Amino acid sequence: MRVCILGSNLTSLTLAKALVNQNINVEIFTNKKKQIINFSRTIGITKSNIEYFNKNIVNIDKIIWQLRKIEIFSEKLKQEKLLNFENNNEQLFSIVSNYKLYNILEKSLIKNKYFKKNYKKILLSNIKNYDLVINLEFSNFISKKFFSKKIVKRYNSIAYTGILRHKKIENKVARQFFTKIGPLAFLPISENETSVVYSINHSNEFKRATLVNLINHYNSIYKIEKITKISSFKLSSLNLRSYYYKNILAFGDLLHKIHPLAGQGYNMTIRDIKVLLEIIKSKKNLGLPLNVSVNQEFQRITKHKNFIFSKAIDSIYEFFNFERKVKGNSLVNSLKYLGHNQSINKIFKKIADIGFA
Repeated sequence: MRVCILGSNLTSLTLAKALVNQNINVEIFTNKKKQIINFSRTIGITKSNIEYFNKNIVNIDKIIWQLRKIEIFSEKLKQEKLLNFENNNEQLFSIVSNYKLYNILEKSLIKNKYFKKNYKKILLSNIKNYDLVINLEFSNFISKKFFSKKIVKRYNSIAYTGILRHKKIENKVARQFFTKIGPLAFLPISENETSVVYSINHSNEFKRATLVNLINHYNSIYKIEKITKISSFKLSSLNLRSYYYKNILAFGDLLHKIHPLAGQGYNMTIRDIKVLLEIIKSKKNLGLPLNVSVNQEFQRITKHKNFIFSKAIDSIYEFFNFERKVKGNSLVNSLKYLGHNQSINKIFKKIADIGFA
């Protein structure tokens, strides 16, 4: 069985590692001989996805930072805690550096006999002999021809990311503030480093000094020694209308992109990998070929769940965006009441951990 992956990024390496672990030959096609990884970017991974990752992809316990609590604040309530998620002081969520995760995946693949990386230009003649072709690229001819129909929402926002280096603290609590200009998240990655993500609700570039002042205004925990280079990217959400064309399957951000406020983008991808792997393993066990039926079943199982989950994240964004614009605290007070209800809080945590099962 041979699988071709178009595009080299964190998702393609994760998927490739999951497949080679099943003794499936995987070849990645990319025109980038050296991948540029942003040192200021981090990923949040839920507890259940960490467990799945360690068991089925590669063990990443050495590079993750476990969080025991997530606190959410609203500026309308004078930075009073609005929601609080925890699980008896146990692991709730983990943060990992994109760079460290990319490296551990690349090293685990580079000597694997089932893996190969190809730097040829992507042509139909390159990929016609593969059982499955999995496409992660937005700009290649396959995406333009077969995966151009999508539902796109542009947030007119820019996300700024950086790393705070600070005095050592226990640092096991993630904090998110819904400020007047957008959500700001403090995501611990070690005792003396914390990732910061500030999604600002307009498309004008902010100067570094302005961003630093904003971060300092909401920071009451860290004694900051240095803020690394701040990177930025425009925000949008996306849902692809059709997941496949014949034996070609769209994957990763090409399938779905969401607002980063809940840290769920990569978690959606891990859940997709889990479903795809189960379908492939079932085909293998029955002696069936990998063909368009894999893609059909994958779309049938995942498409509606991914769409609902994406819309749920968008609704959270719109809720706080509306709350930011209106006077009064009735909306956030209602959410605060719901969040303090143990049964509802438990449902929130379960959905965040495993998605819509």
